Amino acid sequence: MAASTIVPNLNVILPVFIGLFVVFIALGFLGSRWRKGDLSGIFEWGMAGGRLGAFTAFFLFGADWYTAFSILSVPSSIFTLGAFGYMAVTYQAMVFAFTILVLPRLWTKAQEKGYLTVGDTIKGETGSRALSIVFALVGIGALIPYIALQIVGLQGVLVAMFYGLGNSTELQEIGLVVAFVVLAGFTFTSGLRGATLGSIFKDILVWISLLALVAIAFGAVGGFGNAFAHATKPAAPPAGSNFISFNPLLSIAFSTSMLGTALSYVSWPHNINNTYATQSRKNLKIGLSLAIFYAIPLFLADTLGVIVTQNAAANSLLSSFPASFKGILVIPAMALAEFNGSAPWFAAIVLIGVFVGGLVPAAIMAIAQGNLLARNVVKEFKPNLTPKGESRIAKWSSAVFKFTALGVVFLIPPTYNVQFYYFAAAFVIQGIPTIYFVLFTKWFRNEALLAGAAVGLAASLYFTLAANKFAFPLTTTIYPAPGVALAAGSPFAMYVGAIGLALNLAIVIVGSAIMNATRPRRPVVTPAQVPTGR
Repeated sequence: MAASTIVPNLNVILPVFIGLFVVFIALGFLGSRWRKGDLSGIFEWGMAGGRLGAFTAFFLFGADWYTAFSILSVPSSIFTLGAFGYMAVTYQAMVFAFTILVLPRLWTKAQEKGYLTVGDTIKGETGSRALSIVFALVGIGALIPYIALQIVGLQGVLVAMFYGLGNSTELQEIGLVVAFVVLAGFTFTSGLRGATLGSIFKDILVWISLLALVAIAFGAVGGFGNAFAHATKPAAPPAGSNFISFNPLLSIAFSTSMLGTALSYVSWPHNINNTYATQSRKNLKIGLSLAIFYAIPLFLADTLGVIVTQNAAANSLLSSFPASFKGILVIPAMALAEFNGSAPWFAAIVLIGVFVGGLVPAAIMAIAQGNLLARNVVKEFKPNLTPKGESRIAKWSSAVFKFTALGVVFLIPPTYNVQFYYFAAAFVIQGIPTIYFVLFTKWFRNEALLAGAAVGLAASLYFTLAANKFAFPLTTTIYPAPGVALAAGSPFAMYVGAIGLALNLAIVIVGSAIMNATRPRRPVVTPAQVPTGR
């Protein structure tokens, strides 16, 4: 596009955006009537009655995995860091192997014993109330920054759409509040059913809009090779890095971040919640297997973080914002640069696709938080809590958690908001030994699992703060920070979550070995937690 200034054509963009948003809202509320069930219980409200088929599981996992993180945060990271930002792309080649290996087994165990949440699984398999409560709280807490990441994505869309207006800040705030009030409304009413229908709508929009945007953007620069050959340097790359390669001293940091991200996908409470909501093991495997197709268009879309440097109109828009914010605008700026003049209605489709791409996962995550709070925290202290009482707590708390996430948005600059994910993932992967090891063997001891988790969680927090010099906002989850490691010539910088998990595993293995040698295990019998209607 030859023009150097973008003035969004709101006469066309806004009506199309609002119209499609209304369709999204309608689908969300209509979810309560889809495959009707008694939504007064968590099993029906928070898990859609366990009736998701292969088709709906495919869309739900797609909406769940490929969120504003993949659509906005990763292009922002690539735009800012260059090749090092692709660590968030390479995990997509690994995550499917992890999920297909362990999630079907987890589903089978849940069916056999009536588990509804990851907390139920932990308590049922270990017999430990403490472990269940700890990881329920970890899951609830870790999902708050993940929801915050989605909020920053929504903000990026609204900022781009209202760019140039004198009252744009007020419009952005109103738009954000309205979106979350509506989201809380249909989540409260329809639960996972509404989120599932919304995910189908979201995924269709994202597929159509991103593929078209990628095709036109790549065509404008002469193809994939030219996209890199003529790119300028990243906005703030580590020393010795560009869009093609990164400094070899950061290889361990890159690899551990990639591995930690992949492991987190089988640890997130909402991913496990959606696993349990699937109708059969076969449907689950099909849904997981098909979800890999999302990786292809999203990899290409992430490369728009490179192409945007060659687009004069998009760069003009980005240059109007500080470095701490401009990265999150890469995809919206490209959409406006390519379509605002020739097809503003399609620019609106791209923007609404990205917008609901943040709303749907936020709903799914909040549902999982509500389920955990009701069943694995409150019910532990109020064992006589009825299914309706559980559902009531889950519904109201899911609404509260969405708005709580608004309060942590300021902790990380929008350009670096991919760090919301890495920060939260560093904590959820500490549940790997407790959730999965016990599925395959009872050799591991609860005391060692609890001690390992405590050390892993504390280490992840400490090294995150240390990497950022104990100051906010956070801009890295690599310790030592890339700049510090490169200045010292050290190749040992690594993801903070990997440091925590390594310490966690060491304590779990050594502690279990010592306890098994000195204190014979007493048999633990835990009654299955079978919910009404399952």
